[in-house]
Amino acid sequence: MSTAQMTRPPQTLYVSIRRDELRQLKDERDQLQQEVLRLRLHLQAQLEQASDAKPLLC
Repeated sequence: MSTAQMTRPPQTLYVSIRRDELRQLKDERDQLQQEVLRLRLHLQAQLEQASDAKPLLC
């Protein structure tokens, strides 16, 4: 036996945010994006350095 389920349309959630809170969130987002870019460049430099290194013969 199966039970029929009523499907309801998705509900919309409304929130209010102050302008200063929005500005703070945008600033934090920008800082995080800059950090991600810095880390990507650092990782890319490390990978390039590792690929340039010649393996040691034992």
